[in-house]
This record gives sequence, structure tokens and C-alpha cells, in this order.
Amino acid sequence: MKTKNLKLNANSEEDLRVISAHLQDSITQVKNIVHLKKNRIFIIQFNRFMWEDIEKGVFRKNKRVQSILRFENVMEVYSKNINQRNKDRFLDFLAIETTLLSDKSYQVKLNFAGDILIKINIEVIECYLEDQGEPW
Repeated sequence: MKTKNLKLNANSEEDLRVISAHLQDSITQVKNIVHLKKNRIFIIQFNRFMWEDIEKGVFRKNKRVQSILRFENVMEVYSKNINQRNKDRFLDFLAIETTLLSDKSYQVKLNFAGDILIKINIEVIECYLEDQGEPW
């Protein structure tokens, strides 16, 4: 049976909370994070824990699936406590926080375990989470 891949779009802070909940306990590596400055896009590839199976009452083996998180309209990206030369380091995702700034743009914080933070400044909220391939 083919698994239906998750596809979520976020255009509001509330939508980002839904994406954050689906990404909780996901894992990525530094090498799977990229900021395409000229295109104003920020992308992270995660191994996402499939929380939706548990919500449906499916208590088989815990499954993960590769997922892509993409932000558009990115103005700036900052990081804290990430050694970008250590490309193989694993990062454990915790949550997304958003703040509306005085100029009506947004600051999005991607929080990881170990006081690791990626801060993204965006003009408007335009975010996508999409599963890639089959779960394992």
C-alpha cells in the first residue's frame, strides 16, 4: 500500500504552529541546511518522525520519512551555536517560534536541542513542508 505523503503550506503564524508540531523530534544534519540568498529561499531536509500515525491510533513501529521544509521571501538568516564546518553534526528539532516585527515582516526561530537556533527574517509567511519518498 502506497503511503500518502504529507504536504503542508503555511501562510500564518497559526499554520506555522501546525508545521512545528509535525516536525517535533525531527533530525537533520548541518549539511542538509541551505540558504539560497539570490532566490531568497531557505531549505532544510529532515528525517521527520511521523506523528500523524500516532494521532490516528496506528501503533506499529515508529516511522520516519524524509521531509523538506522551505521558507520563501527570506531576507536574512542567522545561526547560533552551529559550527558550519562540522557538516555531519546531527541537530534535533524542537519547535518553530514566530514574531511579528514593527515593519510587518516576521522573525522565525527554528529551535534545536542544545541551545542551537536558526533565525530567519522573512517578508511574509510562505512556508512549505513536504514529505519525500517512502517512510521507514
